[in-house]
Amino acid sequence: MWKLLYNIGLLIAAPVVIGVLWAKPRCRPGFSQRMGWRLPAAENGQTARPVIWVHAVSLGEVVAVTPLVKALHQRHPEFRYLVSTVTETGREAVEQRLGGMTEHCYAPLDFPWAVARMVGRVKPALYLFVETELWPNLLWTLREHGVPSVLVNGRLSSRSFGRQNILGIRSFWRSVLATLALCLMQSDRDRQRIVTLGAEPERVQVTGNIKFDQPLPSVQPDESQRRSLGLNEHEQLILAGSTHAGEEELLVSAYEIIAKSFPSMVLMLAPRHIERADQVERMLQAAGFVVQRKSRLQETLTGPRVIILDTRGELSRAYREAVVAYVGGTLVPVGGHNLLEPAVWGTPVMFGPYTDHCAEIATLLSESGGGRRVMGVEDLVVSIDEWIRQPDRRNRDGQVARQVVCDNQGALMRSVEQIERCLRPAPLRPTHSVKKEAGPLVAKP
Repeated sequence: MWKLLYNIGLLIAAPVVIGVLWAKPRCRPGFSQRMGWRLPAAENGQTARPVIWVHAVSLGEVVAVTPLVKALHQRHPEFRYLVSTVTETGREAVEQRLGGMTEHCYAPLDFPWAVARMVGRVKPALYLFVETELWPNLLWTLREHGVPSVLVNGRLSSRSFGRQNILGIRSFWRSVLATLALCLMQSDRDRQRIVTLGAEPERVQVTGNIKFDQPLPSVQPDESQRRSLGLNEHEQLILAGSTHAGEEELLVSAYEIIAKSFPSMVLMLAPRHIERADQVERMLQAAGFVVQRKSRLQETLTGPRVIILDTRGELSRAYREAVVAYVGGTLVPVGGHNLLEPAVWGTPVMFGPYTDHCAEIATLLSESGGGRRVMGVEDLVVSIDEWIRQPDRRNRDGQVARQVVCDNQGALMRSVEQIERCLRPAPLRPTHSVKKEAGPLVAKP
């Protein structure tokens, strides 16, 4: 019954969904794949290898799942790896971080014909998806084809849980969750929530957050990178990453106060959505700030100013050059982004009260002293001022933040070991020659 009702509603909404997607320029790339056309093809012939399909929505999920894909590839090179994303930034991250190891495609919309064509064309041996991207038709179709599905690094925010845990539709989610072979959750809270929604308890494991298992980089400063960011030798950087409208105004208000006491401090804003860069620039100019765009740096300025990081793929490394960092989506009710990105560099991190998407990490950082929860402009000013005036304490707090990352690693291998329970052995390659060589996993016209 639920499948029928879901698809009736989906078909009614289809013209609106397709129209909205086509109207957004950033959603047009890969539109044909999203609709179930020009899909990746499975290899043919006796040497064909089974496919492990990994779905990661956007940049953050790709970053999180990259070590997992590399670990699986190293342990199981007999499989081929396909990573799907929803966004263009996700595609770029797959090509940068996993190029040569995997292929990329855009995830099909959850229309029954689109997911049926995708599953039928790729013929995956295993489907992995990150952080509770529950698409009913896709999961139902995979089950019908006998493909095990595994939720990796699963979490349920309070908002999502509250929306899905409505008494009238709980049986709907039970029918969706029944398709999963395993649910690998980040925390006990997440485990309890997904069981409440209807997942079978014996299929739910707490493996931890694989975001802790990113490789720890060298924290030595990089002068060439500082120059590429538009910084002079004597200047210090406050970096606010993954920011949203509403909190950027608070950040620049705090910076205006800080700059009066510390004119060598430079603020860098990295909007979560780069297409908002023009809007952020207009706001800063109206407030009277000197503004630079990272993509248009022509000369190195001096004095208080705001640099807008409007290029892709640079934020995580830019945190290394910051003396203090702020992670966005936390002073506005978004739920927060990756607090570990600055922490791995030994950079002390600030975040606001809205951390539902990263609650456990926020608690670990604040309780250890490697991070601070700020409630507004006054708290931002107090924390930044203290860390600037006391460099020894700032360095100590930064190292504590980095230690939090080290102390909580291990989720990666726990997840790999659980996933291997669902892997059927891939067929051995024949030693004799075959008439037809397998083609690459590419989109067919």
